[in-house]
Amino acid sequence: MNNAISEIRIRVFHTGRVCVSPGLPFKDTKNNPNPLQLTLLSAYGRRHRIWLPVSAYLIQHPKGRILVDTGWHREISPKGEYSRMAQIRHLGLGHFLLNQGVLPMGEALVEQLEKINIYPKDIDYVLLTHMHSDHASGLRQLKDARHILVSEEEWQDTKAHSERYVTSMWKGVNIETFTFKETGQGPVGRSYDLFGDGSVEMIQLPGHTSGLAAVKISRGGKFVLLFADGGYAEKSWREMIPPGTALNEQQAYHSLQWIHDMSQKEECIESLANHDVDVIPHEIVM
Repeated sequence: MNNAISEIRIRVFHTGRVCVSPGLPFKDTKNNPNPLQLTLLSAYGRRHRIWLPVSAYLIQHPKGRILVDTGWHREISPKGEYSRMAQIRHLGLGHFLLNQGVLPMGEALVEQLEKINIYPKDIDYVLLTHMHSDHASGLRQLKDARHILVSEEEWQDTKAHSERYVTSMWKGVNIETFTFKETGQGPVGRSYDLFGDGSVEMIQLPGHTSGLAAVKISRGGKFVLLFADGGYAEKSWREMIPPGTALNEQQAYHSLQWIHDMSQKEECIESLANHDVDVIPHEIVM
């Protein structure tokens, strides 16, 4: 890692909200609901539903502009308000029953970027932590970015577990895949170094999905950790509450333990979940 690298800025955006059963972000170990029970088809899935922010991030790095995830597409709220029919068209009925979204006018990621004179063609990399709908919905609005990257493991999950994804979200989008390398980084020792200098690394966090990745941004011995859906809030790692939906529950817990340990390191400037209601949009300067 080159500690002489010049300033890095990380901007945290909220791109609308998502409405889910509390058992989806925070595993209910007492009732242990299955994925079907988290949908609107069951009393459990309808009860006490909560609204969570949908975050995306802009990293302004000396070697390029980077987006982490995409937030919702304008299609989910054409008029900036909740629309059941628009969501069913965008998500499909099955995904609509699991999670609904709303995207106020001006909050789509491309709309917020335009306010600071940044357009999709100006983006060097879009890094997808994974390809669930609230992370990949806006892909078609960002298709003019120079590179859109996702792990090979996650790409394979979209085929092997297609019921967990809305594949129309990346129709016509040029997706490039990368391979995690055995680096000793992360809960399973595998990561991908975007620039080859340790400043931006995607670290495999298997469990929620096979190819889920945290993004670790480092400079001068300090780092910021964007841990996506490895946990849904700071309380996830503080209280060790894994997500309620996981391909592999044991791996999800192991990944959360790694997030817990990293988040408490003295070198950690901030450790951010994608859907934490206590995180407000702000900028981090490193």
